[in-house]
Amino acid sequence: MTKSVGRLVSVLYRRNQVYLDAALKEYNLTASELAFIISLYKKDGISQEELSTRLAIDKAATANALRSLENKGYVSRTRNPRDRRANIIIITEYARRMEKGVRKQLRNWTNFLTEDIEEESVQTMFEVLEKMAKKVESIELCKKLGGHDE
Repeated sequence: MTKSVGRLVSVLYRRNQVYLDAALKEYNLTASELAFIISLYKKDGISQEELSTRLAIDKAATANALRSLENKGYVSRTRNPRDRRANIIIITEYARRMEKGVRKQLRNWTNFLTEDIEEESVQTMFEVLEKMAKKVESIELCKKLGGHDE
């Protein structure tokens, strides 16, 4: 039987979603919203489009997630004074108060996944996954520019 990276990544992704949905329930967050919050914890005050690009998530899904996060009190969206068509996303004080707990839940999941694996292997795994992600991003860029080799 041939090993499939896609299948393994898919299994991990689905289990990740289930675990994080349950773990984040007390914070009124979903696993899908987590990527947005974590990215904004690192740097807020960015445009909705920049956030979408940074996470490689389409604009409609980004708009839906941000609408939900705004309704839950995690973010506020304001018009960009330099471009009235664009929104600037800001983390709220409520979101800042939740940050430690939210990050702890994410750390708990990562620790669970890697607890029986040597540190060197974990580092190698992250390096390999990052290389794969960059490779996929370059393919996406080529497709957007209209020239891709398959």
